[in-house]
Amino acid sequence: MNSTRSLRLFFFSLLLLIIASPGIGVVHADVKVPNIFGSHMVLQQGQANRVWGWADAGEEVTVTIGDQSHSTKASDEGRWQVKLAALPVGGPYELTINGKNELKLADVLVGEVWVCSGQSNMQWSVSQSNDADLEKLTANNSMIRLVTVPQVGTQEPQDNFEGAWAVCSPDNVGDFSGVGYFFGRQLQETLDVPVGLIDNAWGGSACEAWVSRERLAADDRYKALLDRWAATEANYDHDKEMAAYEAKRKAWTEGGKKGNPPRAPRNLLTGQHRPANLYNGVLKPIIGYGIRGAIWYQGETNANRAYQYRHLFPLMIQQWRDDWGQGDFPFYWVQLADFMEESAEPQDSSWAELREAQTMTMTTLPNTGEAVITDLGEAHDIHPKNKQGVGKRLARWALAKDYGIDIVYKSPQYKSMEKQGNKIVLTFDIGQHAGGSLDTFDVREPLGFSIAGEDKVFVWAKAKIVGRDKVEVWSDAVTEPASVRYAWANNPVCNLQNAAGLPATPFRTDDWPGVTIDNHQ
Repeated sequence: MNSTRSLRLFFFSLLLLIIASPGIGVVHADVKVPNIFGSHMVLQQGQANRVWGWADAGEEVTVTIGDQSHSTKASDEGRWQVKLAALPVGGPYELTINGKNELKLADVLVGEVWVCSGQSNMQWSVSQSNDADLEKLTANNSMIRLVTVPQVGTQEPQDNFEGAWAVCSPDNVGDFSGVGYFFGRQLQETLDVPVGLIDNAWGGSACEAWVSRERLAADDRYKALLDRWAATEANYDHDKEMAAYEAKRKAWTEGGKKGNPPRAPRNLLTGQHRPANLYNGVLKPIIGYGIRGAIWYQGETNANRAYQYRHLFPLMIQQWRDDWGQGDFPFYWVQLADFMEESAEPQDSSWAELREAQTMTMTTLPNTGEAVITDLGEAHDIHPKNKQGVGKRLARWALAKDYGIDIVYKSPQYKSMEKQGNKIVLTFDIGQHAGGSLDTFDVREPLGFSIAGEDKVFVWAKAKIVGRDKVEVWSDAVTEPASVRYAWANNPVCNLQNAAGLPATPFRTDDWPGVTIDNHQ
């Protein structure tokens, strides 16, 4: 034992001597890049693109692609960055990074790059969507490249993730975001350029999890929310929760497994609800990678705080734009689908208020847009399987706004109202790109309207399309109407649309306090 101990001390002392002695080198770290850079990736066309990574402090790093080469030195912290000049569409290119070692990233294309983010309806895969078997059979498209960021929830900013770019194929498309893939496929087939899709969606995620803690703390409107989480962080003991679960599991097993088994607790501190967890864990590692824009499908988790979402959602978008440093890049989202039981009578609805908050964001921030899908949901499934229709409606926004394609992309949207006796006449925005004229689906009579007087008691209303852009709304039960609402329900029965078949945007003409106005936590 003594000789072994002496030998260990000798080698430890020798190691210290080597490190401390001048002129004796130590092993240098290899030049590395985060996994957002890799073979098969797509670089955004039409702009300079950052490439960054790690090396030894002061190490010279050279990045080469096509006919351009850029050199820099790693900082004292071992970080380096270069900016590539805009590259012509196409490829494949080889991107080479040289320092004390050499990295070669092969089969790099230049085209259009989009982030696909949100909660479970964005995460919902191609394999879980309609006609998954047929979709996978036709997914052999080398012009589409896919990468998925694993789900990591943390308060510590991450600079990398486990994952890699892949060429779209029948073998891998099934696990990728359905909405993201169908959106990207429409772009690729229409534009005939490479398309890169980055999926970092996380089912059940809350909007505040996608925002930094500092940005939330700077606004007093989130104090109650952060205070609630501070209490959780101070008191939550996941080991204790797991021990209680194991005890229940054991009792259930020994009791003959009667009834449903106990469910293992989720760690609240590493989950997708905690403020900043996803900003740090799944967004931070890709911030700065050259993109055209982002598509988003989220809101279900925040529906009970819909009034808060009016400012929280724009805050999130603005932070993403600020951090990316690409200006007001396009940001398009999916409005909540119809879901839950249909209501026999008009009623308040947190989902309707969340849809309203989403729509408001289009006037709060520039270069934003909303795909309305109140006709694509399923009453008994919060994850409607028609992701193809969702992807195409998002693609309409991008193709029209960002690529100059002359197509209809906007749903009809309420513009103004005029009271005429016992009727209210509504005017809609249905310009060239909003369909040109109003129409109905399935039956001629417009469905989904309710009307109320100053007593705020809503009843179902009759409605009639008048001309191209107007709808008359009335009810014999309301002689002095004050407000009209349309598709104002969790699962509205409604059929107003434009001539291109895009459903009218749900709305209300009043601003009476809603059911979520006092919910801040």
